Amino acid sequence: MSVVKSSLVEKHIRAWLQSFIVELNLCPFARPLIADPALRINVCEANNVEQLHHAFLSELDLIQQSSEGEIATSLLVIPHMLHSFEDYLDFLGDAEAMLEELGLDGTIQLASFHPQYLFDGEDKDSASHFSNRSPYPLIHFLREEMVTAALENVDMPQQIPERNIALLEGLGREAVAVRWNALTADEQK
Repeated sequence: MSVVKSSLVEKHIRAWLQSFIVELNLCPFARPLIADPALRINVCEANNVEQLHHAFLSELDLIQQSSEGEIATSLLVIPHMLHSFEDYLDFLGDAEAMLEELGLDGTIQLASFHPQYLFDGEDKDSASHFSNRSPYPLIHFLREEMVTAALENVDMPQQIPERNIALLEGLGREAVAVRWNALTADEQK
């Protein structure tokens, strides 16, 4: 992958949030946060694992030190590393371990997104994988209290993943791929 400017990376992430997360309603809690300044998008410039660990810990510290009104949620976008889904999963395991070591596993929750995201046991060509695909590898930092409060206002939240799979499969792989390819079309120009 070529080096992409941070401003273009953020543009792609915002397009993905709008086109997939909000318009397809893949996350029913996201709509109010998309235009809110309390949504933090941090484009990480790390080029090695040590820098990435530092960026992860810095982001974790920042969200803890900030109020919900300042930073409700944060996306750590990693455009220059972790292009292989396996490498991403290895780092995600490290990130979860760091969260646990710091005693924050009940305070901060991590959600994972990657351009090559594959659900274990699913056909590799299934449109369902797009529910966790993003234009670049990223880790979403969520405040557990906010997640708990949001879930209280949703009927049968455990059905969200199944609904997303049905929606994406109903649209069909080709239609989903067209929407997906439009997210970063400006990068190819």
